[in-house]
Amino acid sequence: MTQQAQTMLQQEILPIIGMTCANCVATIERNVRKLPGIELANVNLANERLSVTYNPTVVSHDEIVTRIRKAGYDVPAVAEDEAIEDSEAKARAAEIAHQWRRLIVGAVFTIPLFAMAMARDLGLLGEWATAPWLNYLFWALATPVQFYAGWDYYVGAYRALRAASPNMDVLVALGTSVAYFYSIPVTLGLLSAPDSASMNKGYHVYFETAAVIITLIVLGRLLEVRAKGRTSEAIKKLMGMRAKTARVVRDGADVDISIEQVIVGDVVIVRPGEKLPVDGIVIEGSTAIDQSMITGESMPVTRTVGDEVIGATLNKQGMIKFKATRVGRETALAQIIRLVEQAQGSKAPIQRLVDKVSAVFVPTVIVIAVLTFALWMLGSSDFTTSMIRMVAVLVIACPCAMGLATPTAIMVGIGKGAENGILFKNSAALEQALHTNAVVLDKTGTLTRGEPTVTDIVMGKGWAGDRDRLLQMAASAERGSEHPLGSAVVKAAQTAGLLLSDPAQFEAIAGHGIRASVKNQTVLIGNRRLMIDQQIHLNGLEPEADRLQNEAKTTLWLALDQQAVGLLGVADTVKEGSVEAVRQMHDLGLQVIMITGDNAATAHAIAQEVGIDRVMAEVLPADKAAAVKQLQAEGLVVAMVGDCINDSPALAQADIGIAIGTGTDVAMEASDVTLMSGDLRGVPRAIRLSRNTMRTIWQNLAWAFGYNVALIPIAAGVLAAVNWGPEFLRQLNPILAASAMAFSSVSVVTNSLRLKSRPINLG
Repeated sequence: MTQQAQTMLQQEILPIIGMTCANCVATIERNVRKLPGIELANVNLANERLSVTYNPTVVSHDEIVTRIRKAGYDVPAVAEDEAIEDSEAKARAAEIAHQWRRLIVGAVFTIPLFAMAMARDLGLLGEWATAPWLNYLFWALATPVQFYAGWDYYVGAYRALRAASPNMDVLVALGTSVAYFYSIPVTLGLLSAPDSASMNKGYHVYFETAAVIITLIVLGRLLEVRAKGRTSEAIKKLMGMRAKTARVVRDGADVDISIEQVIVGDVVIVRPGEKLPVDGIVIEGSTAIDQSMITGESMPVTRTVGDEVIGATLNKQGMIKFKATRVGRETALAQIIRLVEQAQGSKAPIQRLVDKVSAVFVPTVIVIAVLTFALWMLGSSDFTTSMIRMVAVLVIACPCAMGLATPTAIMVGIGKGAENGILFKNSAALEQALHTNAVVLDKTGTLTRGEPTVTDIVMGKGWAGDRDRLLQMAASAERGSEHPLGSAVVKAAQTAGLLLSDPAQFEAIAGHGIRASVKNQTVLIGNRRLMIDQQIHLNGLEPEADRLQNEAKTTLWLALDQQAVGLLGVADTVKEGSVEAVRQMHDLGLQVIMITGDNAATAHAIAQEVGIDRVMAEVLPADKAAAVKQLQAEGLVVAMVGDCINDSPALAQADIGIAIGTGTDVAMEASDVTLMSGDLRGVPRAIRLSRNTMRTIWQNLAWAFGYNVALIPIAAGVLAAVNWGPEFLRQLNPILAASAMAFSSVSVVTNSLRLKSRPINLG
């Protein structure tokens, strides 16, 4: 696709009503993808949303909605002033209320029906057991259940068959209809047993079977809807962080306005204990801000004039004024919410297996049910037994458990990551992190603070100036540089109160240093390689350079007019938590590698301090991607951790790119995972979260597939055919089958919710 075409694409997330299983997912995706201009269409059964990317010049929003409705599902209307989350919350509340009504009606009629049927079968009704009116009473009680509580399954089955994609509704409608409609001719006397004594062995009404199946499945559906609502709690928490109002300066007065009315450039006032409404830059005052809800950092951070602040964080101490720089959908919190929604709606690669199975699951179950009936009729000529086994097969199959196995775990895992300042770009990244066996760490800004300071000034032989003049010349040249080392030199000169000049000419030499003209003198600052390449006389400074490097200090050579005149030793201290983070990576069985442009001596000194296994030093920025590729060629699955701007090629090359975020800059184009804080301990947390999530997915899939593989043959009567096992399994009652089916999907969702309580912090 061309760049122009990509820029025209639009992404939407649409709530969907009416899905019950993985076949519904496949139906919607298939129908939407048939439309022209659709680039991507993924449906998440767990949060009941469609994530669609399309070209609005080819296909419209209304055409997509129309196609979904034509397929038998609905998209709730969203008012202009209403968020999709609010619309979805209303739709979910309405769905829960609807399921409650169905359950109440089902229970009111089913409980007495089931009680009387059991009493009859146990011989507790005496002569009433054979009274003709009893079956009519059963019929009367079962009918509201069949056609009110169970009506949704008929509607869903009709839509699914019309779309040539049979789903769970088809199985339920078929199974209960067989039991219900078989019982009608028995009640009317069209089918009769030879005598009353054969009532429990011959032709028998099964109204209670149909009613109990529907009521149990409705109960399971209600529990499933309520449980699925909990999988999106992370989004609700993130949305709940937003301030509702803001205090801004308008026409010289302080006024309270709704957060939607804040515009870029507004001066916002925040008092102690209040939430920051939007992102901005402090222009007055200083304070400590609790950013834990965004970055996962446990300790408040100090913010003063010139510092960036993040909306939805909590002002702990002083009053500040800041200028709004990002509002509405551009704030860091809004970007995080958008990212989490997109990630939760994406499909993990493992889902492909489930999709392939789901596509043929329901038709296969129907075929098995028909074969079950036919084979038992051939073997026993017992119509009732054959029918009951067929019904059991239809109602015990559970495609919804398979459909929920992956997305529920993905939603909970990605949501838990967001709550801890770990943002996954998509579910594929969450899955890929599982396979990582090597972590590559950029040094500056990742392992270290990225705020180096000048610690040593060494003057060369014959230098006529003093230390201050040497620092002044170096800092004047570095004023044109944006490199952290250059900033450290400038900061050291400013701290010393030196007057700096602007360089007349400036040239950055990638990976080596800079060349500038200061006071009509050519100044070179950089590493030893720069000096050698430029044929600079080193003036006997090599021993001092070696000493600085052995002390884990970066050495900057300073040359004036083709002669080295001095050295600057610059140290970048290791971040708090870096040593612990490396130890935790080792505990997870990961190989840890550092990659840096620094010289080997400095790099190895830092590596030894934090406990890193392997060092790749003197690697130019442009060569970092090649270094990652080299590691991959060695058979390593590489997670690259670095700055998402400076290290973009390497992050993109790695199997999984992990960007160290700054809280306000949620730039994730090149990375798969962003750590909102600069804490490197987020890396092992992200990998452990991936392992926990994937373990849960495999547990869910094992349950969903194992459940169907084991119980469908039992329902078909395999144990009875070989005369083995307990009686209740050899003749599996459809009511027991419905109970198992109803709660299978609930068990999958519940297992996924257990992720919330699993720790990702490694002690």
